[in-house]
Amino acid sequence: MNAERDDFVSKVPEITLGFWIIKILATTLGETGGDALSMTLDLGYLASTAIFAVVFAIAVATQIAAKRFRPWLYWTTIIATTTVGTTLADFADRSLGIGYSGGSALLLAALLVTLFAWRRTLGTVAVASVSTPRAEAFYWLTILFSQTLGTALGDWTADTMALGYLGAALVFGAALVLVAAAWRFTSISRTALFWAAFVLTRPLGAVVGDFLDKPLAQGGLDLGRFAASGVLLLAIVACIAFLPQRAARTAH
Repeated sequence: MNAERDDFVSKVPEITLGFWIIKILATTLGETGGDALSMTLDLGYLASTAIFAVVFAIAVATQIAAKRFRPWLYWTTIIATTTVGTTLADFADRSLGIGYSGGSALLLAALLVTLFAWRRTLGTVAVASVSTPRAEAFYWLTILFSQTLGTALGDWTADTMALGYLGAALVFGAALVLVAAAWRFTSISRTALFWAAFVLTRPLGAVVGDFLDKPLAQGGLDLGRFAASGVLLLAIVACIAFLPQRAARTAH
């Protein structure tokens, strides 16, 4: 009876392979979608961030107000965090002149402060504990900072370190493999490994997104931002529709 109640009140998904597949697709869509608005439509980083921020605020408020886990709502909110994260990071890195390394350092600090405040306030940052509005607020703020950090980190690795989009994708892909191996073969905190993987999927998605839509002369495939975004969105919709989606069991 308690287990059924726990599943009912949890509004975040169980962490499965399907979760990570959709997460990587969503972070890639965030890069192409964010760039489509700010660059292709030429709205600029600030205006695009304002638009996506409104969408993010509405999505988070709806998610927190929901009575149970709703896969479509949850992943819509994830996509909202990754699109606003893309334009926000680009605004900080490029428009404010902080640079990729400065932006990455600033956003990493914001992420760590948020995790620290969450743990100090509620005693844990485990996803299994996200069953109250206050925990959800910390959860989505943490995700927003992780998505924004990922954009800056991806650009820093691909551009400043001159690894290119494919080189950067290999670096972040290898890092995720190491995290997965640590999960499988070590006793390192599962919560720490989850957040490490969550953060790493964002720069992976960012550089893959850039690889899909950047011009050939810049090392991309030049598929077009709207075309790439459309394909990624269809893939996400298919995954949500056909991959198992159930609420995580909350911890007490």
